[in-house]
Parts: sequence; C-alpha cells; structure tokens
Amino acid sequence: MGNWRDSGTLIGTFLFLLYSPPLSACPAACACSAGEVDCTKHELHEVPQNLPANTSTLWLDYNFITTLRPGSFLFLPVLLRLSLPHNHLEMIHSKALVGLGTLQELDLSNNYLTVLTSEAFLPLTSLVTLNLGSNRLGELEPRVLHTLPQLQALFLNSNPWVCTCSIQPLWHWFSHNREKMKEKSLLLCTSPEQLNKYPIMAFRNESFRQCWENSLFVQDYAFFLLIGPFSFLASIFLCIFMGSVTVACHNKESHSWRRFSVCKWH
Repeated sequence: MGNWRDSGTLIGTFLFLLYSPPLSACPAACACSAGEVDCTKHELHEVPQNLPANTSTLWLDYNFITTLRPGSFLFLPVLLRLSLPHNHLEMIHSKALVGLGTLQELDLSNNYLTVLTSEAFLPLTSLVTLNLGSNRLGELEPRVLHTLPQLQALFLNSNPWVCTCSIQPLWHWFSHNREKMKEKSLLLCTSPEQLNKYPIMAFRNESFRQCWENSLFVQDYAFFLLIGPFSFLASIFLCIFMGSVTVACHNKESHSWRRFSVCKWH
C-alpha cells in the first residue's frame, strides 16, 4: 500500500510540474523589480520567455525584434503596459497578443510596420492607449480600431499615409473620434505628390466627391460580370449560325451547278 501511495505522489508531482505555469524568474538580459521588467537595449531578437508572472510593465525598447510570434506574451495575466518602440518590428502574428486581456498601454512606435490586422488586436479588450507613430503605415483598416472598445488615445503621427480614395474609411473614423486622436497636426499625407504634407484632418466630405462620382455601384459590377460570359456565348452561337449558313449556301450552289451541267450535256 505504501509503495502505491508513493507512486501516486510521484505521478501527481510530475503532472503538476508538466502543466503548471512557468516559474517567476527574471531573464538574464533583463532587470526585474516589483512587477517591472526592463529589457531595454540588450540587442534582443525576440521577446524573452519565462518572464515573471506578476509582470505589470515590460520594457523592450531599442532592441532588434522583427516579429511578434504566436504566444509571445503568454502567462502574463496582469501585464498593464508593454513598450516596444525603436525595434525593427515588421510583423505582428495574429496570435501574438493572446493573453493580454488586461493590457492598457501598448507602444509600437518607431518601427517598420506596414500592415496591421484586426485579428492581432482582438485580445486587447482593455487597451486604452495605442502608439503607432513613426512606422511605415500607408493605410489602416478601421476595423483594426473597432476591435479596441476601451481605446481613448491613439497616436498615428509620422506615417507615410497614402491619401487616395482608399483612405476615406479611415478618415471617416478619424472625424468621428477626434477626441481620441493625439498629435493630429502630424497626421500628414505623403502621396500622391500633390497632397504631400497635406493634413488628413483637413479633409471634408467634399474632398472625396470625385471618389463617389467615379465609383461603381453593386449592380454595375454585376452587369459587367454578366455581360462578359453573355457576349462570349453570343459570339459562339453567331459563329455556328454563320458557319451553318455558309455550308448550306455552298451545298446549294454545288447542287445547282450539277443540275445545270447534266441538262447541258443532254
């Protein structure tokens, strides 16, 4: 009986160690104190793992992180502030921010981000401040911002915004959320050339009138989609009909010529 109990205890201990969260240890490249982890300027190429579970503030400034991989911030249930400026960040995986439901501040400024997806920001249900300034964003889908219900401060300054018709949905979000926009004076167009350094917030509804006049409605697209196959089928039937007529006429002429030749012979 004693041996069975000892075996059960060993198995239970093994399972606990297997499924328990990582121990609260400070990575060698970081300094940890009272819930704050500072990993600034340590030439890191990825987010350190096995961070203390009580981390509330994580500084990763001035490193060489290019990608936020899936599960980069798991086991950080009380993280409130995440700082990642001045890295080489180019991509945020759709599952990279999973587990950050308590996060309130996210600084991604001064990086190389060109595209952001709404899926990546879905876990950030408590985010209040988002800094995307000084990246390489030419456009941004408003649904990325719609996934942030608690957002109160947004920084998008110093990005190379492309001010064509495609920016109208984002401008529409700006115009209805002016109180959330910070450093609005630095929100400038880069292209097309004639709008270089033009303030996006200076646009009005009339600025996009040309987009409305040149746009096609759904029924227009449906018409073009249908007219192509219809024209193709019509051309096939026309070719068949003209071919049949030509063959029939040719046969008739051949028959008439034979009759004429027979009569002349007799």
